[in-house]
Amino acid sequence: MIEPATLDAAGLAAAAVTVEKGNIFGDFTVGQVFEHHWGRTLTQAENALYSTLTLHYNPHYFNRDYAQAHGHADILLNPLLIFNTVFGLSVEDLSEAGMGPFLGVEELTHHRPVLAGETLTAKSTVTDKRDTKKWPDFGIVTWHTEGFQSDGERVIDFKRSNLIRRSR
Repeated sequence: MIEPATLDAAGLAAAAVTVEKGNIFGDFTVGQVFEHHWGRTLTQAENALYSTLTLHYNPHYFNRDYAQAHGHADILLNPLLIFNTVFGLSVEDLSEAGMGPFLGVEELTHHRPVLAGETLTAKSTVTDKRDTKKWPDFGIVTWHTEGFQSDGERVIDFKRSNLIRRSR
């Protein structure tokens, strides 16, 4: 426990404990599955803020009457918010420790709209792992990431690749 007298910057720094998270290149094997932690319940407030800040002015994302007139039960969550949330749930397990550049996303599919109040979870499967001659301290890993609603229905999936460090 930190004593109140040590709550200055030096005291906090001295008391801090580094917790290593994530994986490096050698930790991954093709076929390995990661069930990502926690999940995330998204709200309409997050959707409105995200859509406004990213200039997504599609009325499906902020106008209930419009969304319902187009056959939806309620306002839809912005699909890019869904993608970024599911992607974010995977980072700690897949690329946080690897500290290498993100190389891109392929085969992104939104399987159904998501509504405010739904909780999303994610899992990823290693689909490829290879060496790179250009960056000998790194390897390239590719994952298939899937996002699910709490009842297990898949709402999004995509493949992504990163350069991943070989050592910490």
